[in-house]
Amino acid sequence: MAAVVSNARRWTIVGLLFAASLINYLDRATLALALPAISQDLALGPTLKGILLSAFFWSYAVMQVPVGWCADRFNLRWLYAGMFALWSVACGLTGVASSLSALIGLRMLLGVGESIYLAGGTKIVAAFFPPEERGLPSGLFDSGSRAGLALGAPLIAWLIVRYGWRRMFFLVGFSALFWLIPWLSVYPSEQRRDPTAGRTATDVRGRCTGIHLSRDLVGICVGFFCFGYYWYLLVTWLPDYLVKVRRLTLLEAGSYASLPYLIFGTCMPLGGWIADRLIHSGWNETRTRKGIITAAFLSGLMLIPAVRATDTRSALGLLCGASMVGLATGNLMAILQGCAPTDRLGVWTGWENLAGNLGGVLSPMATGFLIARTGSYLPGVAVAVIVLVAGLLSYWTLVGELIPTARRTSA
Repeated sequence: MAAVVSNARRWTIVGLLFAASLINYLDRATLALALPAISQDLALGPTLKGILLSAFFWSYAVMQVPVGWCADRFNLRWLYAGMFALWSVACGLTGVASSLSALIGLRMLLGVGESIYLAGGTKIVAAFFPPEERGLPSGLFDSGSRAGLALGAPLIAWLIVRYGWRRMFFLVGFSALFWLIPWLSVYPSEQRRDPTAGRTATDVRGRCTGIHLSRDLVGICVGFFCFGYYWYLLVTWLPDYLVKVRRLTLLEAGSYASLPYLIFGTCMPLGGWIADRLIHSGWNETRTRKGIITAAFLSGLMLIPAVRATDTRSALGLLCGASMVGLATGNLMAILQGCAPTDRLGVWTGWENLAGNLGGVLSPMATGFLIARTGSYLPGVAVAVIVLVAGLLSYWTLVGELIPTARRTSA
């Protein structure tokens, strides 16, 4: 657990996590917005575009459990800073890539750096906030990711049109390094050593792999995989869809794509805040958080009529409605924090995010394959919606009651 800090300081840290997640997704969005230009330069078809879009998730997913283990053991002041610097440099260097293999390699390096984002942020929130207060800060820091897409989509599109896609990567990647200055100034330098630090190698391996097939963890991972599959369809294919199907210019696509991302990002802290307020007033925490997740996931059904809409305005309105899935995010994280043993929270977060990003690996490739085979985005969207509903069932059938902190100790 981190050293005790003032209320103002802990919220400043949440603000910096928000900024980091904004930068995180801004860096991820660069490829999706640059894809029309890159695919033209490198002559990439839908299948190769899907592979390139998924490359980030190959390394990002694999790193989740190791980085979660590190988050449980090491001072997050330096761990987070180092990983942040790595992903920023990887984004900047993408501007010099001249082949598909180079782009894939740099996207994988970006995935390694950004793997700290959710495991580190979740661990920090759990360290500085009691369980009944975690919904808002969890949703708030993670909402920066969607804000990064909402603000970044038009900005990145403008940079590409103004300077070209290569200079855009330079500007976005290397300018982000300035975030390190306030982070190293504000985050506490003291952090209590993890209680497992003196255990044997066998004990340490048990922390990473000895989860004992917890039903809660399985349900969380299945549900988050389904959430990730749906979300990363929006992240990776929405700009290309707006350009290719809706016949928008790149600048128009950037502006239109920002609206669903903005709705998603706004809903993230809102859903956590609503749940926290209801729980404070006496509502059952488990049913409250699962109920909000239900409403949020079912809003994703609007994605199908959005793709079928005949005019762009109707499609955009339905896309915004489908983005209310973001109401679930703070509650998904709070459920994880409420189920995981306190000394394994980082590892559990790693497993959850591994599952979510396996959805990120499969979603772009499967969607690209279906587009290439059918010539339509509808089959890929329908699959994503079906997967999302399956995730909802997982949270209700496999994840049990949330456990008070005092009783959450590892066996």
